[in-house]
Amino acid sequence: MESKNNKAVVKRKRLVGAVQELVATVPTIGWLFGLLAAVFSEHILGDLFATMVGLPKIPVLFGCLIVLKKPLFIPSVLLYLGLIYLLPLYLVSKFSRKPANKLAHKLDNLPIWISSITHIVLLYGVIYLWADLSDYRILVAKLIMIAIILTLSINVINGYMGEFSCSHPGFMALGAYGSSTLTLMLFADDKLFGPALLPPALGPYLFPLALIAGGILAALGALVIAIPSFRTRGDYLAIISLAFLFIVKSIIENTEFVGGPRGMSSQPNWSTLPVVFGWTIICIWVINNFVRSTMGKALNAVRDNEMAADAMTVNTRRTKMVTFMFAAFWAGIAGGLFAHVLRYVNPSTFGIQKLAEILAMVYFGGLNSVVGSIVGAVSINLLSEALRPLEIYKWIIIPLLLIFVMLYRPMGLISFREFDVKKLFKPKNSSKE
Repeated sequence: MESKNNKAVVKRKRLVGAVQELVATVPTIGWLFGLLAAVFSEHILGDLFATMVGLPKIPVLFGCLIVLKKPLFIPSVLLYLGLIYLLPLYLVSKFSRKPANKLAHKLDNLPIWISSITHIVLLYGVIYLWADLSDYRILVAKLIMIAIILTLSINVINGYMGEFSCSHPGFMALGAYGSSTLTLMLFADDKLFGPALLPPALGPYLFPLALIAGGILAALGALVIAIPSFRTRGDYLAIISLAFLFIVKSIIENTEFVGGPRGMSSQPNWSTLPVVFGWTIICIWVINNFVRSTMGKALNAVRDNEMAADAMTVNTRRTKMVTFMFAAFWAGIAGGLFAHVLRYVNPSTFGIQKLAEILAMVYFGGLNSVVGSIVGAVSINLLSEALRPLEIYKWIIIPLLLIFVMLYRPMGLISFREFDVKKLFKPKNSSKE
């Protein structure tokens, strides 16, 4: 019996060692090729494999929805995931180590923007092929990317600046209503605003300007509360920012021009997958550069010791106000994209529940970390969708998970870690072939 246990331990160690070796020797571009092969195989063989393993259809969200509704499908789902995802990913990444590292070496010798664009195109290919199999997947992918923008923007305030803001749903509402008003007024025949003022064909090309206008409106809203708010700190700022959220929500509810409590609907379907993906990549790049810039270092100084930063000639008030407006701008962009994904918004969308979701994502992923924000947004959104069949019970499971994270990782899963693109795209040690 003891010898059998020893053999099992040895096998586990060999398996773990093989996985660690694979991770250590395959570059990022190799993993992207593996993922591309996996989602492509699902496109070609998904229906066939689903029938072979006894599933009624292709699992839309890695089988979680099917398993929670009918637990008897657990073996079938695991077999499907192994054949469709894990096997192609393992085979392609393992046998393409050498060519992938050669390609990574060549890209490493070129300007960083060429390497970045190459990886971004491959990543978009993975997301597009995965999402293209159903409208539900497309919606989930869009909402996750919008959540990444929101989480990154609030992390700038609550993480890098060290304050606690509750006003992000208010900024999101300003961006959503601002951009929706422009698109409906200018490019759509709408019951609220009447006939379109401009040819609808121009709409998709001018849509980025409408999103930017919504972001600017949110930034101006941030300025309105930043001027009096930054005379206070800590709990007082949280209370003021929470009051701003309720004020924005109340103003929208009592403004018939934008639909009042009924909300706004029929927004043009211009938040397509490539549009949302493009804005998400721009947001990650801009915010990552912002927090690593001189302004970002000033933010860290203000967070650690505001009096010392002020003594070292850092204009703390200006730094905080610029940062607050910067974060609000991106929350407004996210709100505009959100409104044109759902094609309907009302004031109740931007209430306390939305605030709880945003705070859960940023504190679960990790403060002061771009990577942590991305991980938090993706994890919480996927978990929320995966647990949807449990209905009310999912709001017990997710908070319990957050409590455990706060107990054992108070700063989040991946906190205080810089996002270095050069290191991410570097070739790996591929000596073991």
